Amino acid sequence: MRFLCYLPNRMVVIALTTSIVLAAVIVLGFYVSRSAEAHHKPGHGHGNGGTTPPETTIQSWVDNDSTNPIDEDGNGTETTKLTYSVTNADGAQYSLNGGAWIDAGVSPAAITVPANGLESTVQLRATRSSDGAIDSTPAEAKITMCPQAGCSNQPPSGGDNVLVGAGDIASCSSSGDEATAKLLDNIAGTVFAAGDNVYESGTADEFQNCYEPTWGRHKARTRPTPGNHEYNTAGASGYFNYFGAAAGDPNKGYYSYTLGDWHIISLNSMCENVGGCGATSPMVTWLKNDLVSNPKACTLAYFHHPLFSSGEHGNNTKMRPTWDALYAANADVVLNGHDHHYERFAPQSPSGAADSARGIREFVAGMGGGSHYQLGTIKANSQVRNTDTYGVLKLTLHPTSYEWAFVPEAGKSFTDSGTTTCH
Repeated sequence: MRFLCYLPNRMVVIALTTSIVLAAVIVLGFYVSRSAEAHHKPGHGHGNGGTTPPETTIQSWVDNDSTNPIDEDGNGTETTKLTYSVTNADGAQYSLNGGAWIDAGVSPAAITVPANGLESTVQLRATRSSDGAIDSTPAEAKITMCPQAGCSNQPPSGGDNVLVGAGDIASCSSSGDEATAKLLDNIAGTVFAAGDNVYESGTADEFQNCYEPTWGRHKARTRPTPGNHEYNTAGASGYFNYFGAAAGDPNKGYYSYTLGDWHIISLNSMCENVGGCGATSPMVTWLKNDLVSNPKACTLAYFHHPLFSSGEHGNNTKMRPTWDALYAANADVVLNGHDHHYERFAPQSPSGAADSARGIREFVAGMGGGSHYQLGTIKANSQVRNTDTYGVLKLTLHPTSYEWAFVPEAGKSFTDSGTTTCH
């Protein structure tokens, strides 16, 4: 009997205790919820919820000095660099397009974005973080990139254009290309690669294993030309596949583009592989038409084999018809490689006569890192030569003039510089 009376009493106690615990949990949950709501900062958390958008702004513009030319052919394969800055009213960190968190006031210099046609619009989204919460409403900015004057949202002038580079560059058996690639790391501008860009045969593996680790990090801003070593691989396929559209039509290997007020032409001095090198050859015929169609104040051409050289290979007369066409159009500068040294010539005619009025100034820039050559017979009009220093040739292109500067590898002292007007 005692057992029967005790059981109901015990069940009542348990029921009452359970009810009290449940009530306490509900009250505590309500309090926590209200407390969290009271401490929630506007503009943070998930969803808008009527909160104030973050006070984050994006200031951006195109780096319009053609460091990375926007695709001029409309094939959408090239890129351009977009400089930007992001500011936050409260000093929070920010993330651009979902990237890593960056402290306020420390903006990366540039972001590479795809170009599609002559105009390309991109959208930047900046999200900020403060006290561990993430802004729900990113700040956004749309920027139309435009390579030509008169296009919409034309950015402020980026200053003078720079063309920098060399030929005879990369080899897995040399560290010279590592030294010259480090120079490029600190020089903004369009990079020219003047042929024999990787040794020994320009294969796909050599480009990937020997060129890519050094000059390859500047591939997006490189406008190359092939050399004889590229054609050790049938059709220079390793070269054309590596550089893609930037190398031009694989059946031609020559193309042109514009840097500011300068018309730039990359030619294929292995012209015997693309129809010949003579005055009526496909390449020289194209060159003449291209020059007529682009009457810029200043003109520069680059290709691998020099018409004039005091190096081991000497003069390459097959390029005389090319020089004839450039000279007739009042071109100003020719850049070459092939001989592994640096040499600057005074302005001269295609026949090699000094010509201060209309002559073309030639630079042999074969000091990209492959190896060094010694000099042979010193040619007429040769003004400066060096055979023991890797480096890059930097040309600063003004609207009606240019400056040149040989930039030596670390630890070397040889330099050469000057300035002159265009024709």
